[in-house]
Amino acid sequence: MDRPGTGHATRGWLEALALGRPELRAWVLYDWAVCGWQTVILTAIFPIYFHDVAGAELPEGSATVRFATATALSVTVVAVAAPLLGTLADRIAARKTMLALCLTAGVLATASMALIRRGDLTLATVAFVVAYIGASGSLVFYDSLLPHVARQDEVDRVSTIGHALGYLGGGILLGLELGWLALAKGFGHSLYGSDPAAPVRWVFLTVAAWWLAFAIPLFVQVREPAADRRRSERGRLANTLQRTRALMANVFYHRQAALMLIAFLVYQAGVETIQKMAAMFGKDVGLSDAGLLTTILLVQFVGIPFAILFGMLADRIGAKASILIALTAYGLASIIGFFLTTLTQFVLIALLVAMVRGGCQALSRSLFARLVPPSDASAYFGLFAVAEKIAGAVGPGIFAVVVATTGSSHHAVGALLAFFVVGGGLLSRVRVAKGVAGTSGDRW
Repeated sequence: MDRPGTGHATRGWLEALALGRPELRAWVLYDWAVCGWQTVILTAIFPIYFHDVAGAELPEGSATVRFATATALSVTVVAVAAPLLGTLADRIAARKTMLALCLTAGVLATASMALIRRGDLTLATVAFVVAYIGASGSLVFYDSLLPHVARQDEVDRVSTIGHALGYLGGGILLGLELGWLALAKGFGHSLYGSDPAAPVRWVFLTVAAWWLAFAIPLFVQVREPAADRRRSERGRLANTLQRTRALMANVFYHRQAALMLIAFLVYQAGVETIQKMAAMFGKDVGLSDAGLLTTILLVQFVGIPFAILFGMLADRIGAKASILIALTAYGLASIIGFFLTTLTQFVLIALLVAMVRGGCQALSRSLFARLVPPSDASAYFGLFAVAEKIAGAVGPGIFAVVVATTGSSHHAVGALLAFFVVGGGLLSRVRVAKGVAGTSGDRW
């Protein structure tokens, strides 16, 4: 039995974290669920499996090109489809339905990775593309539920605690998977015979199960926001396409939301490049595969308390100012990277990025949620997803051009400073109070 006051104390710290209501706890738990997929499949284990097993029969370098192409295809599909599906979900009150469809496709595709054997390049490519589209697509509808589950005074804390739980979930799952692989390696041929890749295929099944299991509370506790009755009778495909085009044009008539979207696209290009190219840069300075995986795991756990702290900081100084602090730290990391010569410096950069990454992403999400009409949140977050995907293509592309031109990844890392300076400058011009007071009335 709880001691007197225990229940009150529990409610107190849940309220402090903006988790006082069941729907809030269920919403943030999806970050925990999907970040397990992002950490293990997108970042850590599947790329190595794709290269060493599915692409084992290919010439040197071809597997990397194939994986990059699959990633680009996935990004393109999400970028094209997100605004259209977001508009449709708003008009017919189908955010949770769309999320469920993306979740189902992603989970089944992830589980199918367990069927991949040596040389199964087509299966590996299709499974990855579908899983990536499922995960990224689900986040469009998940993010769009934020302004409906959280009040204005708690939206920043809810968003940041979601990212903190995502770091925790991803770190725990990756740690469990690495522990399992180490244990399985100890059993050796006595358990798996001549197939050393068999333990890795079990990893894919457990990731699919993790993603599905921890997504269930959202569907139970979070209610579907009502459709706009004035639009419900016009929800046919043709009108949805027309409405999507109108929203994509109309966002630029809302000065603060448009500025935020443009600023996000610019600085996110730097953020995405650091995240996607960190492993390659680490290899350039001599970090081993074990060192890379250990650093990724360390980054996951370091990000947890700092994501929460950024939510608290935003309550005091605002989300915009907090993001600007994070961008300053990113800029410092790019400067250090330009002069980097040791593995210790690489780890220090990773820790610096870990301290601000969750806060920057979470507060960008919550700030944008404040600046767009809740009734069209899915459509606008579709545009947000498009900006993120463009950033994810442009940043690494410029990184590659700088490396090809200068012959040095150090110069490419240093060049990322421009993204953070320009993006931060644009963000500083966003007038949050005007945007929150009335997006439709704040014109250019």
